Amino acid sequence: MGSPSLSAAAVQLPFRDPALPLGERVGDLLDRLTLDERVAMLHQYVPAVPRLGIASFRTGTEALHGVAWLGVATVFPQAVGLGAAWDEDLVRAVAEAVSVEVRAFHRHRPTSTGSGTNGLQTWAPVVNLLRDPRWGRNEEGYSEDPLHTARLATAYCQGLAGDHPDFLRVAPVLKHFLAYNNETDRCVTSSGLRPRVLHEYDLAAFRPVVASGAATGAMAAYNLVNGRPCHVSPLIETELRTWARTTGHELFVVSDEQAPSNLVEMEHYFEDHAASHAAALKAGIDSFTDHREDSATVIGRLREAMERGLIEEEDVNRAVRRQLQLRFRLGEFDPDLDPYAGIGPEVIDSPEHRALALRAATESVVLLKNDGLLPLNANRAPRIAVIGPHADTLYEDWYSGTLPYQVGVAAGLRTALGQDSGEVACVPGADRIALRSRTTGEPLGGTAFDAEEWGDGVLTLRDADTGRCLSLQDDASLVADRTVLKTWFIKETFRLEPDPGGDNDTFLLRNVFTGRYAALDPTDGRVRVTADTPEMAERWQRELLRDGAAEARAAAKEADVAIVVLGNHPMINGRETEDRTGTGLPQTQETLLRAVAAVRPETALVVMSSYPYAVDWADTHLPAVLWTSHGGQETGRALADVLLGEAEPAGRLPQTWYQGGDALPHPLDYDIIKAGWTYQYHRTAPLYPFGHGLSYTDFTCRDLRLSTPAMAQDGAVHVSVTLTNTGTRSGSEVVQLYVRAVDARYEAPRLRLADFRKVRLHSGESREVTFVLSAERLAHWDVAAGAFTVDPGRYEVLIARSAEDIVLSTPLVVSGTAPTPRKLVGRRTLAVDFDDYADITLVDATRATGDAVTPAEPARPATLLFRSADLTGASHFEAEVAREATGPGEARLEVRAGGQLLAEFAVPVTGGRHTWTTVTTEMAARGDGHHDLCLTLQGDFRLAFFRFTAPDGPAT
Repeated sequence: MGSPSLSAAAVQLPFRDPALPLGERVGDLLDRLTLDERVAMLHQYVPAVPRLGIASFRTGTEALHGVAWLGVATVFPQAVGLGAAWDEDLVRAVAEAVSVEVRAFHRHRPTSTGSGTNGLQTWAPVVNLLRDPRWGRNEEGYSEDPLHTARLATAYCQGLAGDHPDFLRVAPVLKHFLAYNNETDRCVTSSGLRPRVLHEYDLAAFRPVVASGAATGAMAAYNLVNGRPCHVSPLIETELRTWARTTGHELFVVSDEQAPSNLVEMEHYFEDHAASHAAALKAGIDSFTDHREDSATVIGRLREAMERGLIEEEDVNRAVRRQLQLRFRLGEFDPDLDPYAGIGPEVIDSPEHRALALRAATESVVLLKNDGLLPLNANRAPRIAVIGPHADTLYEDWYSGTLPYQVGVAAGLRTALGQDSGEVACVPGADRIALRSRTTGEPLGGTAFDAEEWGDGVLTLRDADTGRCLSLQDDASLVADRTVLKTWFIKETFRLEPDPGGDNDTFLLRNVFTGRYAALDPTDGRVRVTADTPEMAERWQRELLRDGAAEARAAAKEADVAIVVLGNHPMINGRETEDRTGTGLPQTQETLLRAVAAVRPETALVVMSSYPYAVDWADTHLPAVLWTSHGGQETGRALADVLLGEAEPAGRLPQTWYQGGDALPHPLDYDIIKAGWTYQYHRTAPLYPFGHGLSYTDFTCRDLRLSTPAMAQDGAVHVSVTLTNTGTRSGSEVVQLYVRAVDARYEAPRLRLADFRKVRLHSGESREVTFVLSAERLAHWDVAAGAFTVDPGRYEVLIARSAEDIVLSTPLVVSGTAPTPRKLVGRRTLAVDFDDYADITLVDATRATGDAVTPAEPARPATLLFRSADLTGASHFEAEVAREATGPGEARLEVRAGGQLLAEFAVPVTGGRHTWTTVTTEMAARGDGHHDLCLTLQGDFRLAFFRFTAPDGPAT
């Protein structure tokens, strides 16, 4: 909707003049707003200013893989599926389609809440890296690799924003800054990021996107990093906004929903909301997404902060200025010049967008294994049994739009094969059961249910007659009334728990959401979920009315080929607020798969999921395995085309699929180097590696050449390779360029993706693929220098089909000055700038800035290692420490080099974890030469930095 009607005088105001520079227009409008009007603009729901003809404004329209929450819209594959396409042009095209539909909703579909128009600031893409495949929001990210993620995120932002030099189609916001990769206790957990991990991994995904100018904003994450909430992180200013300076535009940074309140209510980081909101504003948060449409609460807190002197008018102006810059670029004040103003509602789910949805779903299918079963030959195998919970059903995830239609796998195959070319049977494979009350003898709900398990014994119970899911009502009764599970609180999942004192077919029915059991209400005899203990619960006899596995086996026996489609429900057991407990398939799904394969060896497994599964058995025993994300409305047609060979399997894995027996690191261990996360550092062979994906044709790579065998530390080299399609049909290959340091002085990655290119070739066609490999792709974060460094020495340049399938390699030498030993005398060395460690936790030095270390367990010694330290001439040692209170045991710091004790002291109580004091002690032995320095910390205290000094020497 446009601005309120303008008076003649308002039309003449300078900020309305498109001939003026943007900065002047923003400044003029900012000066005309009262302080109260400016403060009111700090909330997500920005009110109109009628006297100036300014409309209301709202941040945040979800647009991760289609327009979400606003009704029917084109639904593309989940972000992890788009990541599997490894195709920037495709991702850009998808984003363009999404942004066009956002514009249509903005102009033609008012919000359901009556709060005005749907916003043009889109909260997408998600740039968080897929470090842990158990993360509940795995579906939202592109990849476990920062370069791959950054490239696709940049493409998505470019597609959203458009290519007009002055106007944005929509304004993309990157989520979620920073190191957010767990759902369990996400608002109170801290992600420990030592500098190498921070700069080489987590920041590396955001940096190129922001520096490209494609992103217009960022959202702070719920979690803490090194003990400090992301919403008050100094990295917003020192990193994010620093990268954006060269683009000519500032980033508009928004909070996540309710996160500003969490600073007090959950994290207890500040004592009151005025102080927390002031700190967030000063740290760089420009818009507070809190209390939904209740602006008064948030604005009241900010006004209190001003009254108390915690923030100044310029703090408010800075945030509002960024918002206004964005609104001008979105065309709000130039409706006659806005090139996107004419987009109409007909673009929503248009034929062009449907075709793009099919292309995207097809390109994202990954062929994981194929022993010749695929592609299917309809003439040789005319009877196909499609089996499993996803056999012909598609599901929306939390950030999906409403599916305009859905083509399931069975439906896609039927359409592709036609009436006369084959027969497709569809069998969900779920048990049909009745739950009969032991007290009354009556079945629950008076009906039968199809029971589907989604992992950890969690079931949905779907009414056999209506297809609706049994749901917990507000009065605790149970009614089968839900056709689509897509609410913040899922109340439709249950567990059937064995009766502790009963026989094998007697169970208790427990609702997962409340944890309570179904019981008979003594007043009216109705079933309500009110029992807190098993003793109070009703007993149910489970009657098997239809054996799902037996039905599946029968269908498989009658077929020539079985396609078993398994995977997750995007709203259950692995979603926002809920991490997975493991990587195995739900037990009933695994059992179903094995039952089918036992009678039909020609069985292909299709995993349709938001994340990797450990399908070890299937890889060993089945001839074919494929994966697709939840691919949107065209999933079934896309899969049918790939299964039948009408389309080439062109996807490649965007993350590692670990083996089932592989003990993964703890979910909260964010140190990918030491823990061994991702293909870069994981030390056990994966089931399917990062970048893996098979084809129906064959490719060869030859003639790997470098333009020069050596380059300088700031140079670049051209890498060329010839790719040939040696197979009998057209196809796509992703040429993956990796690099590896040889004999590194630091713990280098096993290998690291440096570039990639998706190439489509006809049978027999060859093409030379050339990459420009800059030295920065070989860099690591040097903790001694506090900067990225390219060490001189030997490297390998690798061409691969995946991180475990290297096909060509060649050496590369980097020339330059070798690093000198680390100088520690007379210099302030941050404790976090260690080379290695054991048993430490990274924490905040102050609420506003700085990091420190503390023992993970005060009773257990913790160590910091600083390699090749030059201690020549050192006579004294000093350290900045903080200790809140006297605790059990002594707090001590010991300093050793070359096995010799150099210094030690007891750490005094300073009165607070952010109250620091400097302790100085004379060294027991003079420093001499180069040594590996070891600091041992024991007790409950914090160490921020240390310094060695020489007699009368200068200190820095």
